[in-house]
Amino acid sequence: MEKKHPYDKVYPVSWEQLQRDCRALSWRLVERGPWTGIYAITRGGLVPAAIIARELDIRLIDTVCVSSYDWQAQGMASTLKRPQGDGQGWLLVDDLVDTGRTARLVRDMLPEAHFATVYAKPEGRALVDTYVTEVSQDTWILFPWDSATQFVPPIAKTRE
Repeated sequence: MEKKHPYDKVYPVSWEQLQRDCRALSWRLVERGPWTGIYAITRGGLVPAAIIARELDIRLIDTVCVSSYDWQAQGMASTLKRPQGDGQGWLLVDDLVDTGRTARLVRDMLPEAHFATVYAKPEGRALVDTYVTEVSQDTWILFPWDSATQFVPPIAKTRE
């Protein structure tokens, strides 16, 4: 029997939408600063961190390297690179919080950082301080770096 993945819906995010959502997140964060710098959680947090760094005029960016996802499956989170300190004065950025597995790991590492994600799902939402958009737990967020534009046949042709 084939194992069913936990995602019933797909929420595609374009580059333009990601830019708008990161700017909206920046508006929520600007008054909470000033920030010493940004910790981007790799890999998903790299692009949002770059956009937010531009919007908040932050030049110091470091990474927290964590591995937990594979295509439509989430495994155990493991730390590949961790920063020094407790995160005091730093902004911690990721693309989304899903089950909270990665968020818990990073929160333990950097308990004093302000944790911001662009998207949040119910299971992990309480672990972040600031987010822009909530999506249902059964939704796979398809980020622009994980997709490609391609031809899709008309619906009538797919029924033949």
